[in-house]
Amino acid sequence: QVQLVESGGGLVQPGGSLRLSCVASGSTFSISPMGWYRQAPGRQRELVATITAASGRTTYADSVKGRFTISRDNANTTVYLQMNSLKFEDTAVYYCNTDTRYLAPYDWGQGTQVTVSS
Repeated sequence: QVQLVESGGGLVQPGGSLRLSCVASGSTFSISPMGWYRQAPGRQRELVATITAASGRTTYADSVKGRFTISRDNANTTVYLQMNSLKFEDTAVYYCNTDTRYLAPYDWGQGTQVTVSS
């Protein structure tokens, strides 16, 4: 079973940037479409960005389009989320996992907290 470990979160002011990383163990990573998700207090988990396995085609939620960039390094079984121009409403715990629209999820990791505050 693939294990996912997210990191890179923290406290940042509005307009700031963070880069999240997610390292996956297991041999299926390179063929799995992946996504970044977030869950704010009292809200459902939402999908914010996805990336396909081979071509690296990406999609974004409207709320992050133009500000976030997802990428992956299959050789190092890592997926990244570059977050720029952060807003208060980006505050959430961020998780990576498969793109669950097409593939069953791996076990969820612990996530990484992103807090945007002045």
